[in-house]
This record gives sequence, C-alpha cells and structure tokens, in this order.
Amino acid sequence: FFSDYIYKNLFIERCMSVMQSGTQMIKLKRGSKGLVRLFYLDEHRTRLRWRPSRKSEKAKILIDSIYKVTEGRQSEIFHRQAEGNFDPSCCFTIYHGNHMESLDLITSNPEEARTWITGLKYLMAGISDEDSLQTFEEADKNGDGLLNIEEIHQLMHKLNVNLPRRKVRQMFQEADTDENQGTLTFEEFCVFYKMMSLRRDLYLLLLSYSDKKDHLTVEELAQFLKVEQKMNNVTTDYCLDIIKKFEVSEENKVKNVLGIEGFTNFMRSPACDIFNPLHHEVYQDMDQPLCNYYIASSHNTYLTGDQLLSQSKVDMYARVLQEGCRCVEVDCWDGPDGEPVVHHGYTLTSKILFRDVVETINKHAFVKNEFPVILSIENHCSLQQQRKIAQYLKGIFRDKLDLSSVDTGECKQLPSPQSLKGKILVKGKKLPYHLGDDAEEGEVSDEDSADEIEDECKFKLHYNNGTTEHQVESFIRKKLESLLKESQIRDKEDPDSFTVRALLKATHEGLNAHLKQSPDVKESGKKSHGRSLMTNFGKHKKTTKSRSKSYSTDDEEDTQQNTVKEGGQLYRLGRRRKTMKLCRELSDLVVYTNSVAAQDIVDDGTTGNVLSFSETRAHQVVQQKSEQFMIYNQKQLTRIYPSAYRIDSSNFNPLPYWNAGCQLVALNYQSEGRMMQLNRAKFKTNGNCGYVLKPQQMCKGTFNPFSGDPLPANPKKQLILKVISGQQLPKPPDSMFGDRGEIIDPFVEVEIIGLPVDCCKDQTRVVDDNGFNPVWEETLTFTVHMPEIALVRFLVWDHDPIGRDFVGQRTVTFSSLVPGYRHVYLEGLTEASIFVHITINEIYGKWSPLILNPSYTILHFLGATKNRQLQGLKGLFNKNPRHSSAENNSHYVRKRSIGDRILRRTASAPAKGRKKSKMGFQEMVEIKDSVSEATRDQDGVLRRTTRSLQARPVSMPVDRNLLGALSLPVSETAKDIEGKENSLGKIL
Repeated sequence: FFSDYIYKNLFIERCMSVMQSGTQMIKLKRGSKGLVRLFYLDEHRTRLRWRPSRKSEKAKILIDSIYKVTEGRQSEIFHRQAEGNFDPSCCFTIYHGNHMESLDLITSNPEEARTWITGLKYLMAGISDEDSLQTFEEADKNGDGLLNIEEIHQLMHKLNVNLPRRKVRQMFQEADTDENQGTLTFEEFCVFYKMMSLRRDLYLLLLSYSDKKDHLTVEELAQFLKVEQKMNNVTTDYCLDIIKKFEVSEENKVKNVLGIEGFTNFMRSPACDIFNPLHHEVYQDMDQPLCNYYIASSHNTYLTGDQLLSQSKVDMYARVLQEGCRCVEVDCWDGPDGEPVVHHGYTLTSKILFRDVVETINKHAFVKNEFPVILSIENHCSLQQQRKIAQYLKGIFRDKLDLSSVDTGECKQLPSPQSLKGKILVKGKKLPYHLGDDAEEGEVSDEDSADEIEDECKFKLHYNNGTTEHQVESFIRKKLESLLKESQIRDKEDPDSFTVRALLKATHEGLNAHLKQSPDVKESGKKSHGRSLMTNFGKHKKTTKSRSKSYSTDDEEDTQQNTVKEGGQLYRLGRRRKTMKLCRELSDLVVYTNSVAAQDIVDDGTTGNVLSFSETRAHQVVQQKSEQFMIYNQKQLTRIYPSAYRIDSSNFNPLPYWNAGCQLVALNYQSEGRMMQLNRAKFKTNGNCGYVLKPQQMCKGTFNPFSGDPLPANPKKQLILKVISGQQLPKPPDSMFGDRGEIIDPFVEVEIIGLPVDCCKDQTRVVDDNGFNPVWEETLTFTVHMPEIALVRFLVWDHDPIGRDFVGQRTVTFSSLVPGYRHVYLEGLTEASIFVHITINEIYGKWSPLILNPSYTILHFLGATKNRQLQGLKGLFNKNPRHSSAENNSHYVRKRSIGDRILRRTASAPAKGRKKSKMGFQEMVEIKDSVSEATRDQDGVLRRTTRSLQARPVSMPVDRNLLGALSLPVSETAKDIEGKENSLGKIL
C-alpha cells in the first residue's frame, strides 16, 4: 500500500515539498508595482502563508477558502498591467474567500508556476491519500517516522474520539508487529487506523445480507441493492463492476466477492450519497413557459460585501454564473469620458466599467449550461450613455440577444427555457406602445427602481475647508463596522425585524454631530451648517416631502389606500409619479422581460412583464393575497429583491415567496449563511442549471399555502429517517480553543422546510465525547403535504452546557432524496458525514397506515405524529424580535425521561458514564390547545418532544412485514373563509 502510494503520487509529493519549502514570488497589488514575498504551504498543508508581512499571523489563506486557481494573466489586476511586462506562463491568480478576493502572483520561471498551480488544485480537490499519510504526518510530532503511544493518544483527541485507553493500547499492540516494539511505522499505523475506523454499523449491515460471512457474493450484493437501496435493473455485470472498482483485496476480486473494506468504500462513494445522482443532470421538462420555473437570481451581483463601502468586481459575475445563477443584476450610472459604469449609486462602493461587465458575462454565461441568462438592467444613465449601453449589449452579445419581433402585448405565453438556449434576455424598461415606433425617446415610470438606495442611506459629498473625502470615508467606515456588528444580532430570517433602521439613525446622528464639531468648522467661527462638510445619508423620510419611494410597512399601507385607477393605470394621490427618460435603442432590446412596478400593472392579459417587489412589499402581498398572487405568477414573472435597509448584504428568507410561485427571488450571493444554503439546495437539483420547474399545482389552479391541509385531494409523503451514525465530525469552526478544545458531544437536527404546514424540526439525543464515529440509531418521522417544494436540512451541533455550537449542515430538496442506506456529507467538509436510512411512503387522507420498521411503534405513531398532523402552521411570517440570529445560538432541546435515557444508553458510542442533559437556555413558545407531545420553537416551527422506543438497532434491514393499518378519528380543520378576488388590481 505504502509503495503504491509513493509511485502513484511522486509528482504530487514533489509539488508539496517545493510548496512547503517556499518560493519567492511577486505579489501584485492594485496601484503598485508589486512586492517580492516568500510564499509557502504550512506543515499541515491547510494554509498558504507568506512573509514578510505586516499582517503577521493573519497573513494566510485557508486552502478550503480557495474558490479557483487560474493560469496566465486573467484577473482584473493583471489586465491593468502593461502588456508584455510579465510572461503569462509565469503568472497565476488565486481567488479565495466569500468575496472572491484575488491573490495575483508571478514566479521567476514557468516550472515554479506549474508546480504551484498543480499543487493547489490537488489540495483543493481534497485528495488526501485515504487520509492515512496526512494523518500519520500530523501525529508524528518529532518527525522520526514512528508513532509512540502518547502520540497516538494525542491523535485520538485531535480526531475527536474518546476511546478508553485500554482499548487504544490493545489496538496499538495488535498493529505493532515488527521488531521495534512500542512504536508504529507508517505501514503499522495504516493497520491501526483501519481498526479504529472500522464501521460497526456497516459491518452489521454486511453480516445481515451475507449469512454471517465477512463478504458479499454477487447475488447477495444484488439483493442488497434491490431491497434496501431500491435500485432497479440490477444486473450481474453491474455488481461485478462494483467489486472491481471498490474492493481492496486482490484475493476477493478473484473470488468476485465484496469484503468489508470494499463494502465501506462503496457505501461512502457518490453512488450511495443521499442526493439522487440522476438529478446532477437536467431531468425536468424544459419546454414550459418561463413563468413555470423558479429561476436562480442574484441581487447587486457586482458587490463583494456590504452595500455601502465594498468593492465592485467583474469576477463576481463569473462566480455566480458558474454557480448556476441565471439572473444577474447590473446597476448602470453615467461614468467619465462617456463610459457608463456599474456600482451601487449614492454609496462609496467602487466603480467598474459596464463594458467589462458585459464582456465577463459573455465569456461565462454558458460555460456550465446553455439555458438563458436574464440581465437585469437598473438604468440610471443619461440618454447619451444609454445609447452606449445598447451599443455594447448588441456589439458584445451579438446573436446571443433574443431580438425577435414578438409583440409581448399580444403574446399569450412566454417562451420556454429550452427554446431560449444560448440566449441572453435584457430585463429593463420599455417605451409605451402608444408612442409609436418612430419615437427616439420617451418617459417611462421609475417607480420600481429596485436598487435605488433609500434616502436615509444615500451618501452625498460636498466638502470644503480642508476636510478630505478620505477622512469622511474613514469615519463612515468605522461607523459602518460598528453598525454591521450590531446588525448581526438581529434575526436575518425575519423580514420585519429591521433593527438596522434604528442603528442607521443613530449612525446618522453621530456622523452629523461629528461633522458639526469638525476642527475646521470650529476655527472658522461661523455657523457649522453653512461651512461644514455637508455629508449625510439624507434626511429622515418624514421630513422629506419629495421622497421618491417608500418601503416601510406603514407608508406602503397609506399609499395603497391613496391610489386610484384611471385608464388602466394606477395613480398615486398627493404626489407626482417618478419618471425617467429612455432611449429607443435600449428599449428595443427588452423583449420578454419588461420591468414594471406594482402600481403600473393591472391584469389586462398582456405577457412579458416582470413585476418588481421589495421584500417588505412582497411580504404584505403574500400574507394578504397569496392565492391571487399565485395566479398572477402563472402568466408573468415576479422579482423579489432585498430591502434597502439590508446594508450589510444579509439575505431574507426566500421560502414564503417560492411558496407563492415567485420566480426571481434575488439574494446577495456574496453573503454566506442559511438563506444562501437554502438557495443552493433549491437549485442544485435539475443539473444545477438555474431553472427548477414549479409544482403543477402552482402552474394551474390555486391553493392556500397557509392552510392546514392545502391539498386535501393529493397524497402526502411520509419520510421515515433513521439517523444511524456520524463519521469524522470536526470541532466547531469557531471553537474558542480550536484543536485543544474538548471533544465534541454531537447531535443531529433534521428540519423540513416548505409550506408552513410542513415546516418542522426534530433531533436525536446527544452522544458524549465522540466526533469520530458517534452512533445515534434513532428514527425521526415527518409528513409532507407538498414534497415538490420541500427542503430537508441536516444539521450537526456540538452540545454545550450553555447552548450549542454549529458543526456543519447539508440541505437537499425532498424530491432529490433517494431511499435506502445513504451518507449525508456535510457541505464544505471533505470527510464529515452522517449515515442514515431513508424510507418514503405515500399516504392518503388524514392518517397514514402504520408501516412497521425497526423503531416505528404504536407509541411513536400516537405521540409524534398525531399533534403534527392536526395542527396547521402560520408562524412562518410572524414577527419575533427575540428570535436568535444564527444557527449557533441556543435553541430548545427536549428533556428526556429517565426511562427513555436508560433505554437509549445501550445504543450509544463509547462515552462517559453519565448522560448529559441538553437543556441549555430553553425558550418554549406556548401554543393554545397544544398537547405535550409537540411544541413549536421560536421560528413557529413544530418541534417534537417525544421519541419512539428502539426495538432493535436500525442498522439492520427493514422488517418487510406489514402488520396492518390503524385508523383514528380526526377533528375537522377550520375551513378557509377567505374570499377569492380575481382582479389583480385588488391584490396590489
């Protein structure tokens, strides 16, 4: 094994050696000639470092944070350098971090560049020699090539496992077979590592299908695949291919049998991942109208961070397009020398050329898939620069623009993604039809300027008396950093909890006070308001009569009450409509995606409009007129964008808007977190092509998404999920003590996210002191009314006496789950996984038949299922200012009875001789008429408080006997008394 590793990875090891020794390279920086630095890979091969550096310990880049490595002079900084300065074969760029920062490097010769590029790509791929060699090197503290028993104990702590010392010493002695007793060579360590890594759950599973043998024959493997994994058309050749590919022992290969190591390799392969491998490709019908699809959409795509001070980069367009995004946003403003620029207006965000943005989109739009890209143009330019924009769009995109002469006013149906393959659609304003084709320009409404920042957030510079823009920016930056830290406290999932609003006002007051006390002003001896730096974020809304827009709930309600309809248009009373000039050339590029505001539209049968809503306004419509909104979305496109108060680029919860059939729910792709994880999971299915077909119930007909039984005539899905074990779960990433901290006490939480009635959480017990191979063997059961839009979220937590710490997560669409024994690999963690068994049943009516499985008992049926099926859920949108802000805050964890604890203790992995009570800081939301079996947490999400008793280990096969059905009386749910209104004007 060791010699095979050396021969197979000789070149890679040479690359690693060179990188760890260090290489002098030139580091290019914006606006400088470059700095010579020594770059090297740290001893654990997890960080790239350089010296000298003023950053000291912060001068590092985590290998896991690297997004891509590009060869040659491809980055923005390289493009700014004069041609011919550097040999392209000596240049490469490392893109890293959530904000796509670039590290641009130049080596002294092409060989060094090739070594670093190859080595970094190897490390990014997670190729780690089956973990053994890297683990051995990390454990060998003194570097003598041998491991003693103390080094093994330290390794066990680092690997997050707490086995009894007697057990460790026993395995150590069994592996120590050479003359040098008391130490392990690498070959001996491989034996030890395999013994430590032996999967009890997989071994029991193999024994159950192999008639107590230590291997599976071809026939037994086929039986396992058919019965447990629910695979069809399992042939002898397919089983032989599995043995050939995954079996380690040559002897077993000759005998055509699969041993425990081969079986483990197969079960940990992509073939047994929880995600349906067929869904890695486009499998849905792509010939339906655009309005029948959810479309992956980005907000302010160019930004790398917050909405006020961050950098704008063209590389962000390349990143989001490669991630599957199909609707990108471009904010266009007048730039110098007649060249339009892209940035966030009235802020200090940097500017990039519109031409560069279009060229980047053209280069990357169809690299990963050919389905259409929607270019959402926010036009703030003069007529002259608008014509320049149209010129660039036509000149660079050429035949990619769909300029067919379809009159969207008469078109009854939008085209399909399939028919628009390779096309770019321009979403923007269109001149009114009544102007005629000969009109070169005209006025259009600008009421829906989605990205015009709120007056309170506008940054306007007029300075004198020696005060510089740099000083103002420095002060603003400090204030913003303080603001962003405080804003992280709020719940980013609650669209109404804009505590940023209050913080923003405080920032304005502090800024104005600071400016009034400016030394320059004091020395002048005159009125500060006349001579001081007139810099602010605008006046307060209530003192600005001429404000153009209103996002607050109260203001919008007042506006809604003061609207009248005249001649097919809605007009606001008491103020002039905001308009802008639009040129014919740009208008003609808009075909199927005419951007309109809510007050500009009535349901007149036209097609090709994109209705724009801020999240606050959309929240109102979803709550008040969800069914009518769903009907509107069956013909037109709707785009929802974040509130202007989200200056930290946080994201709102997209679920309520997906539930109402909204297609373009735009998120800040630069902000990692729960919302982007849900978005990634939503669009990973269907080949990650950026288009996911909406359920047919949303495309035709309607239903109330808030109902306790929204689709009574449709069968429901029952998900029986057995959480069996975990593998190589790391310490929490934000652990205060890092690797020196205590071994984690993990538990698993499973959350169903979809229609409000389906939103539900449940969790396993805690396993003490074992992150390497904890065993839970618990069953969680859920009923889902609309599985087509539901997401299943797996979270691993480390129990803490005062709460819990987030370890990792994986979110998968319900429709992409595959039955059988599956591994759930945590997102962003190479080896960490959860081993589960999935059963999905179709059930009808209020109560499902009792399906017998190893732990699905009558007690579980009566306790865990009854309350959840009887209660509807309408807390998804409820305000809750006390809601926690992140997933590593304390949540309610149920307390088990003593009898329950004793019964479960037998299934635990090696742990301390005590049961840890996972109470933490408990917060329980009392619900009227609720029963003791279930409670709702702060999210308004149902949380179970009882668990079925374990009949036998769930790693054994499912019992295939059906004992019968159990029918119980069900109280009638309240009928929906909300009247239906057909006029869209009444919705809006």
